[in-house]
Amino acid sequence: MMQAMIFAAGLGTRLKPLTDTMPKALVSVAGRPLLEHTVMRLKAAGVERIVVNVHHFASQIADFLAANGNFGMDIRVSDETAALLDTGGGIKAAAPLFDVSSPILIHNVDILSNVDLSAFYAASVANAATLLVSSRKTSRYLLFDDDMRLVGWTNVATGEVRSPYPAAVTSVAHRYAFSGIHIFSPELFPLFGGLPDKFGIIDFYLGVCDRVVIRGCVKDDLRLMDVGKLDTLAEAEAFVQDIQIYNTDVQIYNTDI
Repeated sequence: MMQAMIFAAGLGTRLKPLTDTMPKALVSVAGRPLLEHTVMRLKAAGVERIVVNVHHFASQIADFLAANGNFGMDIRVSDETAALLDTGGGIKAAAPLFDVSSPILIHNVDILSNVDLSAFYAASVANAATLLVSSRKTSRYLLFDDDMRLVGWTNVATGEVRSPYPAAVTSVAHRYAFSGIHIFSPELFPLFGGLPDKFGIIDFYLGVCDRVVIRGCVKDDLRLMDVGKLDTLAEAEAFVQDIQIYNTDVQIYNTDI
């Protein structure tokens, strides 16, 4: 069974004042809430079960899903109304809602892209985790060896490097920007033991990448938009139309450098 998780618990502070009365997940782009865009993309990719985490105006998200009959899918809500748990903590809290025999596609609710999610999922089943990356310019990069195994993270603006590997490994590593889309294998759940309720998933990956296989999957033609600010909403509408967001044509994913 193909399953996914949508991160929808954020406060959406950059989208104020819209998020003063609604969650970011229900902000409309091209006539549909961001959550609906993401759910329908996942459904088109073959996902059968979706877990949505909620916090800010949580009841609005639950009511929206119920009013739409969960879009004909098995959609489950992971309630974080008591406290935001960050990305890693959110996955940890939602663990009982997943089928432990299938990888989990993790997708931020405010990300629009041209990614063929079905192809990405199929190409990722052999790894403990697979991170969709590209050569996009940014200040923070994930670091990978020649086999595209994760070895660290760096902030090029500050020179900070985080890695369980020695400098000799990270100094020659390949730098790629993370897309916010990744595949998480349930085999990693036991490694959450001892971690706090709240933690970031990238922090977790960096802490275990020397023990389990975490790889990057490069999409050189990645087109991605983070719908995070009011002034991006009009651009996002054009973006949705331009990339034909429900198109499920097969695309090629390159895991080579």
